[in-house]
Amino acid sequence: MKKINIKVMMGAAFMLFLSACSSILEEQPRATYEPGFFTTKEGVQSGLTSMYAHLRYIYGQGYYYNITLTGTDEYTWANSADGNFKDADMTSGGTMTPSTSRADVVWNNAFPNINTASGVIENAEAVGLVPSLIAEARFFRAFDYFQLVQTFGGVPLDLGGGILKFNKSTIRTSVRNTVPEVYTIGIFPDLKQAITDLPDAPRIVGAATKTVARLYLAKAYLTYAWWLQNPNNVPTYPASPRTDPDGHDAKWYFQQAYDISIEAIVNPGTFGLQSTYYKVHLAQNDRNNEILLFADHTNASEQYNGGISFSYGNGEAPDNFACWMVTPQMENLRSAKKADGTDVTGSVLREAIQWGGRPWTRMAPTQGVFTKTFADKTNDSRFDGTFTSVYRSNWNKQASTASITTMYNANKLPVGVGDAILSFLPDETLAGSINYTTGKSNIGAGEIPGRADYVISPRGINRQYFPGLWKIGTYRTDNGTGLGTPNGSTCRPFDIAKFSELFFVAAEAAVMGANTKAVTGTYANDGTARGLVNVIRARAGKWSYSNAENKVKVEDHSAEMIAATPATIDVNYILAERSREFFGEGYRWFDLVRTQKWEEIAGTYEIADTGTHTPKTFTRVINKAVHYLRPIPQAQIDRLDMTTEEKAAYQNPGY
Repeated sequence: MKKINIKVMMGAAFMLFLSACSSILEEQPRATYEPGFFTTKEGVQSGLTSMYAHLRYIYGQGYYYNITLTGTDEYTWANSADGNFKDADMTSGGTMTPSTSRADVVWNNAFPNINTASGVIENAEAVGLVPSLIAEARFFRAFDYFQLVQTFGGVPLDLGGGILKFNKSTIRTSVRNTVPEVYTIGIFPDLKQAITDLPDAPRIVGAATKTVARLYLAKAYLTYAWWLQNPNNVPTYPASPRTDPDGHDAKWYFQQAYDISIEAIVNPGTFGLQSTYYKVHLAQNDRNNEILLFADHTNASEQYNGGISFSYGNGEAPDNFACWMVTPQMENLRSAKKADGTDVTGSVLREAIQWGGRPWTRMAPTQGVFTKTFADKTNDSRFDGTFTSVYRSNWNKQASTASITTMYNANKLPVGVGDAILSFLPDETLAGSINYTTGKSNIGAGEIPGRADYVISPRGINRQYFPGLWKIGTYRTDNGTGLGTPNGSTCRPFDIAKFSELFFVAAEAAVMGANTKAVTGTYANDGTARGLVNVIRARAGKWSYSNAENKVKVEDHSAEMIAATPATIDVNYILAERSREFFGEGYRWFDLVRTQKWEEIAGTYEIADTGTHTPKTFTRVINKAVHYLRPIPQAQIDRLDMTTEEKAAYQNPGY
């Protein structure tokens, strides 16, 4: 097999040192890893813990975040989008190419980490590393290969030193393995061994465990089962028969996905579901026991946050700046200082707080998100726990307006500090009463007689003004009593994997024919797709706080949520529930590609143009022969020391 030149470790990576006296991973920067470094215990340990740092270069990276969501039924391009976002959306002039696709983020960061993992695995036993720590390296090698195979199809297992061997060479040729080879050689064995050797409880906060390994093995089995079944005849690359080297069929793999998910649900270790959806995403409750894996950030130290400046972020990895992409330009909201509507000034100011933050406004949710996905906003708490739908005044946190007690807003009615300045209405009930001509507030919002807040209905949402994504919003602990530093680092971990997804993986496998069984323990249910989904839906019906009302709201609508679940669950319903549960977290493109539902579900969408409130229908050009795989980055093709014909064959078809 020919070989590929992939550096041992990316130059900007950070390593984290194992610490017996600390409950978190601490970091010190190291420019590179030399091959000889892995022959020492310190080197192996440092290589191991660097794997957690590498997550930051992928997750929370705003441009990679874009390609996991833009172009789906969740997001389209927004008012301030550049070509990165329009290309991913595949409409309105965008065309993804090997040079513009931001899938390069996962390619460029996964392979160095895979090589580091191989170096750790090969040297760990000789330097006395215990099996549970070696298992963490196995988990991350499989984790990265799983991300790669979902994104690009078959990828090389030999990076220059042999199949799954540590590469010390500088040879610049490569051969891609097939999809079945990547799964059966590069993913399944490592994850199965990781499950055997990893602990039930993390050795330190955020470390890999049996539960996260079980989730990823179940997801890999589920995804591979769909690949084998191939219901819509989507081509694969490199070309390969859709047969399993081990002789199993899709049904066998769906069953494995179900069984492993149920095992993790019944034996959760220290993990579980939070009592309400709101608590899962509340910034003050980050790193809670529902989160199985995250790319960590901290407000305690710029160095430990990855060396990113707290005062001003440039929108570069390893910073977490994904939330900037989906934040609308609400700082444009204006209210009047005088009762006659004159002397207007900003009443909703940019603030380093979960509902606020820095508005890059690159991605806008489609209108179907509000009219279809989150149609139930009364019983289901997930809309309120996902979006900021009401923007409130905070002018008191700025010196020039701090002394003002009252301003005048819609209909020239008075508002005070903390009052609603703009509300996105939950439905179209009051749409006929909205006057978008008189209502302005500098964002073109409307007025309803008798209301002091400006309003926009779901069908009036456009590419510039829309509910922001509260769940991943900015959070800082150094704001004091002011606005803080909203242009600086987000300082929150970016969640990658959740305990709740196990229920969806098992439910999807059940829909696809897996034999079910009753689930015992904390999350007891009948084990059917409906029973599993209803565990999550029941939790979604429990409220502890209302973001829209800005107050404690203790209500239990779990009975209504369960009653509304269809008697028969199909794949489309699973996908809809997944969107309600994981909206805006980077799952959606993978979900639609795995199930081959991308064009069916996201081929068209509605949104109003910037400055208008009349929805238009847009059509995406999704070619199943091309777009179900992302292009190999052009920079990688250019680095290969191969003929023009070999390079062309290395690239995915259509690019």
